[in-house]
Amino acid sequence: MLTAVAWPYANGPRHIGHVSGFGVPSDVFSRYQRMAGNRVLMVSGTDEHGTPITVQADKEGLTSQQTADKYTRQIGQDLQGLGLTYDLFTRTSTGNHAEVTQQIFLALHRNGYVVPKTTTGAISPSTGRTLPDRYIEGTCPICGYDGARGDQCDNCGNQLDAAELLNPKSRINGETPKFVETEHLFLDLPAFTESLGKWLSTKADWRPNVVNFTKNLLDDMRPRPITRDLDWGVKIPLDGWRDQPLKRFYVWFDAVIGYFSASVEWARRSGNPDAWQEFWTNPDARGYYFMGKDNITFHAQIWPALLLGHNGAGDKGGQVGPYGKLNLPDEIVSSEFLTMSGSKFSTSRGTVIYVNDFLREFGPDTLRYFIAVAGPETQDTDFTWDEFVRRTNFELANEWGNLVNRSISMAHKNNGAIPAPVKPAPADEELKALSRKAFETVGGHLQRSRFKLAATEAMRVVSAANRYLSDQEPWKLKDDPERRDAVLHTALQVVSDANTLLTPFLPHSAQKVHEALGGTGVWAAQPELQDVEDLDIPGRINPILTGDYAAEQARWESIPIEVGRPLAKPTPLFAKLDPKLGETGPEWAPIAQ
Repeated sequence: MLTAVAWPYANGPRHIGHVSGFGVPSDVFSRYQRMAGNRVLMVSGTDEHGTPITVQADKEGLTSQQTADKYTRQIGQDLQGLGLTYDLFTRTSTGNHAEVTQQIFLALHRNGYVVPKTTTGAISPSTGRTLPDRYIEGTCPICGYDGARGDQCDNCGNQLDAAELLNPKSRINGETPKFVETEHLFLDLPAFTESLGKWLSTKADWRPNVVNFTKNLLDDMRPRPITRDLDWGVKIPLDGWRDQPLKRFYVWFDAVIGYFSASVEWARRSGNPDAWQEFWTNPDARGYYFMGKDNITFHAQIWPALLLGHNGAGDKGGQVGPYGKLNLPDEIVSSEFLTMSGSKFSTSRGTVIYVNDFLREFGPDTLRYFIAVAGPETQDTDFTWDEFVRRTNFELANEWGNLVNRSISMAHKNNGAIPAPVKPAPADEELKALSRKAFETVGGHLQRSRFKLAATEAMRVVSAANRYLSDQEPWKLKDDPERRDAVLHTALQVVSDANTLLTPFLPHSAQKVHEALGGTGVWAAQPELQDVEDLDIPGRINPILTGDYAAEQARWESIPIEVGRPLAKPTPLFAKLDPKLGETGPEWAPIAQ
């Protein structure tokens, strides 16, 4: 299983809207797949090229590389804090990424899918710098949407040129750009119309938001520029281009190649440089791509086209590229937007909750659970503090935390260890059967990336166990210790099962429950942030996320608990939040009601 996770820009810290789209869903999926016994390669990194970095660098008085270094480390710390189990979270400014990008490009060029074209480029009148299409906004000439970008309209999904916009303005300083002629290299997208259409026709089982969006992609297949006038990015390996100081690959082109280049880097660091082939050229491998809905075009159209071109499988044919026949995406798992007060999170408008602030105040699992059960899986979802407090207090603290605490506390008090079920009853077997069956149900939902349904089904087991304890009242069975022990054994077995079911969502607290049940060692592994030397640029130090996930014990099955295993008095799993927090949120956060 290849889990390919969208690359966040290294031009600032990430907010919870970002990680609700690419971060938490991809990790829930990957943790489940590992628990189910599948080999997983989860890769991504920071997207460090293009104007977003240079603009931020100018604001802070830094170089582009210094800016990327600063925010790559900060983003890595945030994602580590959330417990996102990347096999490799790297960056696009590595020597490895530049080499892989150039090799993919050369394969496309040899096969005739790259064409030069004189086009109109936007220049900032005040600075003389090139303005990328994404930094120009105006009115869409097709649907009239006021807020279309110079590369595409998010409202109608059509590809655009900045010069086509009505009333174009620079997003950087609001000035009207000047348009001048310049030569660039273009991806010949029309040359993939038939091959892309054939591939897309096999993907009817994708999420509705992705399927509906991709239906329109083939209607407007125009050549798309893959180079830009910029001094920050991967150089173009062609005579007449490589030595030009202001010609680089467009950031969207090299960023999507990052999924593959990160896999190559992971293999090189693993000691087996060919290890990536099992995930990219093996016909039995499956590739899942996780992102927000504004990235669907690049993953359902652009990246597949690049892969087809490299494989010599576009409409023009061609030779297979240097990496062999690479697999196209099997599933595009696109989330909608997590909004605040009906609008997208926005740093400039002050409607933003940064991941680091959230983790410091509430820890990772409450956010992971909220995103999974109440996040923007198939439609935009408004974040409110009131809903976050309610979910945390009533579902995590009252339902799950209370079940764990009272089950283990009673067994610890009465037995000091896991008791034997010497006097079972039909109610015990009924609950345990429900718990065992949930592995198939919850696992089926997770396999299809239906995280809300999966979390809801897991919590259904928790609710059933709480009702069971209320009905059986083991605290009243002092005169019947054998029956009391059978009830407590059943409750602890279901706590163990429910903990397994919830591990993909709540890995940090799952480790605590494992230990509270007397377990030792790593139950749910966590990523590590390491400083490593660049494989190809001597002296360059890169922060990466990686981890040894094969060492964890969590497996997707009901494992009988061990009678006689000592139990200690448990501590609360989740602290209840002050209900007043639901009215305004913390002092550092904007109101989201």
